[in-house]
Amino acid sequence: MGGPPPAVTARLPRDGGRHVATRDDSGVSRALDAVGKAHSVVEALRRMDALRAAASRAGRESVPRLTRGLADPADQLVAIAAVHGLGALRHTAGQTRLVGLLDDDRAHLRDHAAWALGGGPPAAAAMDPLCAEVARGGFTGMLAQRTLETWAERVPAGVRRSIGRALLTASDAGGRARLVETLGLVPGRGTVALLLDLASDGGEDPAVRAAAVAALGDVTTADDVDDLRALRTIAEDAGPLGDVARAALHDAWSRSAGRHLPRRGPGAESSRGTVVQLFLHADIDAELSHAGRGDNGGIATLLVQLGDALVAEGGPTSRTVTVSRGRPADALRGLDALPAPGHHYASVPFWGQPVHAAQAWPLRVAARRGIRRILRAAQPVDLVHLRMADVGSLAAAEAAADLGIPTVLTLAPDPHALIQARETAGTLSRENLGDADLTEHLVFRDRLLRDLAARADHLVLFPRPTLAADLTALLGVDITDPSVRATVVAEGVELGGIDRAAATVASIGQPGTALPPALSDLDDLLSALSPERRHLPVALTVGRLHPVKGMATLVETWATRPELNERCNLLVVGGDLVAPTDDEAAELARIGAAVPLAGAAKRGLLLSGHRPNSVVRLWMAAVRRGRPGLASAAGVYVSASLKEEFGIAIIEAMASGLVVVAPAGGGPATYVEDGLTGVLVDTTRRDALGDGVMVALDLGADPAATVCADSARVVLRERFGIDAMATALQGVYRQVTTESQDEDAGWLPVRAAGGAGR
Repeated sequence: MGGPPPAVTARLPRDGGRHVATRDDSGVSRALDAVGKAHSVVEALRRMDALRAAASRAGRESVPRLTRGLADPADQLVAIAAVHGLGALRHTAGQTRLVGLLDDDRAHLRDHAAWALGGGPPAAAAMDPLCAEVARGGFTGMLAQRTLETWAERVPAGVRRSIGRALLTASDAGGRARLVETLGLVPGRGTVALLLDLASDGGEDPAVRAAAVAALGDVTTADDVDDLRALRTIAEDAGPLGDVARAALHDAWSRSAGRHLPRRGPGAESSRGTVVQLFLHADIDAELSHAGRGDNGGIATLLVQLGDALVAEGGPTSRTVTVSRGRPADALRGLDALPAPGHHYASVPFWGQPVHAAQAWPLRVAARRGIRRILRAAQPVDLVHLRMADVGSLAAAEAAADLGIPTVLTLAPDPHALIQARETAGTLSRENLGDADLTEHLVFRDRLLRDLAARADHLVLFPRPTLAADLTALLGVDITDPSVRATVVAEGVELGGIDRAAATVASIGQPGTALPPALSDLDDLLSALSPERRHLPVALTVGRLHPVKGMATLVETWATRPELNERCNLLVVGGDLVAPTDDEAAELARIGAAVPLAGAAKRGLLLSGHRPNSVVRLWMAAVRRGRPGLASAAGVYVSASLKEEFGIAIIEAMASGLVVVAPAGGGPATYVEDGLTGVLVDTTRRDALGDGVMVALDLGADPAATVCADSARVVLRERFGIDAMATALQGVYRQVTTESQDEDAGWLPVRAAGGAGR
């Protein structure tokens, strides 16, 4: 079993509680004052690094100053910084103060105390409170579990006893399952014995037994005959518990083959490599049948199309493995086929109902286990490509480090750009950061992303108009430093499918052509419009129903501006309208408040729910050309996202010939020609968004729009085709693979590839 990464919590030098003589705490005081005086939230997050460094050189004398920092009710950011300063102190007095915070009324400080404790030596007084947090679950439970996992390497018996005490009083099945999962992270034969008892107890809830069974796969080997016999008995069950047991048996046998995977040698075979890519918050399949539902956004589309392009005949990559979430029955499905060339899909199984990204942090251990299983089955693996600061990247980084596999990280300032945008809009400040952090985990994600970047073998960057300045300001990463290995790579889209969709729509009405079902569905939607609105063009928006995508904001803008409402109908594609997630339900409620859903179509608002990518492409082509008697030509595409690091759907819309409205910040500014092929706007302002849609409608109706669209498609084909992206990434992957074969390889300078800049 691999331990937690040295990742998010920096492992600072400790003296085991011995006093470290220092003259005063001036370094800590200055660093904490600097956090308080920072001009922005993002700048303050950078300055927390200096505070931790200063605290690591200080001792007990800094506790009063940091304690005062906790007490400022008007500055939640400084209070959070003070927590991490206490965690970095070289004295047990800091940990004693952190233990007290585990019972603090301020929930955001409890989060950070559970996290910061993991940076120091085991604290016996904290173990029972941390176990209680594990049982309660959620993000705080994940942080507490990570801290206990770290401590278990040094004091396994103490952590085991604390978990045992918690199990004696925990009655909730979910809480017991989380405690049992944590028990599985504690080394020692005593752990195995407890897990076997829990796994075989027919009176336990299935979720608790499943947690014990899954953990046994991590702590047993082929030599543990009696343990394996117990697992085989459970594996005879035909239900989900049997699925978990069969996966655990597979894991036990795989572990017996050795900790590290075989590495590809420098011979001829090394030119045909294997890349693993993942997004655990989606249900990804080759047909993209779940696109636009829940967290199945543009990243799912990208991984499918990119995976295909990477293994195209003649390329240096012969295998890609795309990993997403699944059910216990999916754990072993397709693993035997992974050694063969091609684009494979593999699932990480999770017990219980699917959860969306913001709630998925407690799945860290299960995710790491499932990813490690896939990596072993796919051996040899050249690298794992990570793409965001989420639980999937956290777990995959842990698994890759455990197995000695290099990582590549696509580095984008997320959540940093969003923090900046919200601070500018006045909705986020140091006074309410802790409240926002409770649900969005902004500080953790900031630290995680920077840690993943520091440990990655290579960085991939999105093109931005001011890329170097943005990354320095938002992430503190200086890509002009020759020691930074990074390559700028634009994302891409599969243009052949867009061309086929356009040809299909253009051929409608010709002899021998039938109306595709996807266009029949679109016509049915448009038929619900009032007759007097069927001469209007359509403003189309596609994506997840999530606050960051701005769908509800667009509807509110359209509904409250008569001159805009009279110019176009609005078609919103995305979300699960039947069984919405919490985020989708909240967005639908906002939409319904702006335009009552019962009569929305009569007023010009159409909600289609999610649609496969192939359907969306046909609809984009139809919005451009219009549908006879239902919608006029010269429709437009609108992205109201608060941020877009690149914007796959925007590129697809432009390739379909649509004039687009896109966020002025981030990637779209590198390819949207403002006033020609689209309009760049400040999407945090409704007035600017509404004005942008009006201008886009004018551009779309201009006779020169077709010429501009054709010109844009030529540029897109050269710079943003999926093949161009795959070619650029192949160079990155080849370099990483070569360097991993030579531990003395040097650092590479930043290079531009695949459409960087204009």
